[in-house]
Amino acid sequence: MPFRLTLAILLGVHVFTCFSFSANSQEVKSFEIPLGGNAYQTAGKTEEEIKTEGILTWEYPDSEFSVYFKADLELEAVLSLGILPQSSAAEISVTLNGRSQTIALSSDDSGSIAVGVFNLVAGYNELQLKGLKKEGTGFAQIKSLYLQTERDLALDYVKDNIGNRFYWGRRGPSVHLSYTIQDSQDFKWFYNELTVPEGEDPIGSYFMANGFGEGYFGIQVNSETERRVLFSVWSPFSTDNPNEIPEGQKIKLLRKGEGVYTGEFGNEGSGGQSYLRYDWVAGNTYKFLNSVEPDGKGNTVYTAYFFAPEHGEWMLIASFLRPKTDTWYKRPHSFLENFVPESGNIERLVFFENQWAADEEGNWVELTEAKFTGDDIARRGYRKDFAGGADSGKFYLKNGGFFDAAVPLQSIHLRPSKGDRPNINFEELKKSPVQQNKTRGQESPRVCY
Repeated sequence: MPFRLTLAILLGVHVFTCFSFSANSQEVKSFEIPLGGNAYQTAGKTEEEIKTEGILTWEYPDSEFSVYFKADLELEAVLSLGILPQSSAAEISVTLNGRSQTIALSSDDSGSIAVGVFNLVAGYNELQLKGLKKEGTGFAQIKSLYLQTERDLALDYVKDNIGNRFYWGRRGPSVHLSYTIQDSQDFKWFYNELTVPEGEDPIGSYFMANGFGEGYFGIQVNSETERRVLFSVWSPFSTDNPNEIPEGQKIKLLRKGEGVYTGEFGNEGSGGQSYLRYDWVAGNTYKFLNSVEPDGKGNTVYTAYFFAPEHGEWMLIASFLRPKTDTWYKRPHSFLENFVPESGNIERLVFFENQWAADEEGNWVELTEAKFTGDDIARRGYRKDFAGGADSGKFYLKNGGFFDAAVPLQSIHLRPSKGDRPNINFEELKKSPVQQNKTRGQESPRVCY
C-alpha cells in the first residue's frame, strides 16, 4: 500500500520525517522492540556490551549486531531506532530483508531516529546493524527498535524484563520431552541414547538425556576447548544459594568415577553436582544410564553411568544420597537448553533414541511416547524458534537460530518400537573405577546449570 499522509510525530517522539501512511489508513499500530532482550553481536573479534538497556558499547568497526522479531504478515512498516545521547558523530548502516539505509548521527542526537520504510516478511525478520564511520570512541548506544504500520500486525519478541526475561529470552527457549511411564510400577533405572548432529553443538549447549524428578544428567559444550558430562541432584531444601542448605539436607557424595569433579551448584535451585571433562564428538551416539532407589532409611540414592563409543565401556560419573527423600525413578525426561545468552541466536539440535526403564529386578520396559513442552519464554511466545517430537524413528529437540517452523507445545509424539533392549551387566557396573575420599574438583563447581 502506498504511503501518502505525512506523519508529524513518529512513535510519540518529536521526530519530523517525510514518511507517510495512506489517507484511508486505520489507526497506526506501533511497537517498541527492546534490544536488551532481542539483540546479538553477530560479528567482531571483541565482545561488545549488550545489557538490559540495549547495545551499550559499539567501539570496533568489525562489530556487527542483529535484532530478531517474528511477524505474522508480510507488509510495509516505518522503522526507527531509539538511541541514547550521542557523544560524537557517526554513520551506521541498517539492513532489513535486503534493503539497506545509511543513518548519519550527530553529536547530542538522542531519542527516536528515523530510518525508513521497510518490507517485513511473514516469519522471523533479522535487522542488521553495521558501523561505517565514527568521530569518537563509539558508533552508537541503541536502546530500542521502533516499528509502525497502518495494518493489524502481530509481532513476537522478548517484550519485557519481568523476572529477568531479557536474560532468559536471549538464551533462547528451553524445550523438553517427557517420556510416558507407568506410575503404578516402581522403576529404578532409565536408559537413553543421544546424538548431536555435526554443526549443531554451539558453545552454551546443554543436551540433557536423563532427567528425573530431582535432577538431570547430560552433556555440555562449555567452551571452544572444554566439554563435560554433567550429573546433578537438587537438595530437598528449596534455595538458590547452596550456603543456605542445612547440613541435614545437603546432597552427600557416595562415590565418583575417575577424573570426575564434584561440588555444589546454585542459582536454579541448589544441590550436589558432578562433571567429567570429556571431549565428546558431534555425530557420535552416547549412552546414558542412571538409577534412583530409596535406601529404606528415608533417603534416596542417585547414580549415573556414561558410555562413550571412543572409550568402549560404562564409566561411573557419581553416586549421591539425597536426604529426606523416599522415591523411585519419576518423570524421565530430556531437555535442550542454551546457558550462554550471547549464543542464543544459534541453532542447536539433538536426537534421542531407544528409551527404556527397568525395575530393581532388571525387567525392562520400552518407552515410545513423549510430550513436548517448553519454558516460560516458549509458552509466552516471546521466542518461537523451537521444535521437538519424533522424526525418522527417533525423538528430537531443536531450538535457537530463529527458524520459523515451530512445533505446538503440549503435543504428544510417538516413535516406533525397536525392541532393542539394553544389554546391561549390573554386576559389572559395580566394578567401575572409582575415586573416593578426595576433594579434587571443589575449585570449579558449576553454578546455575
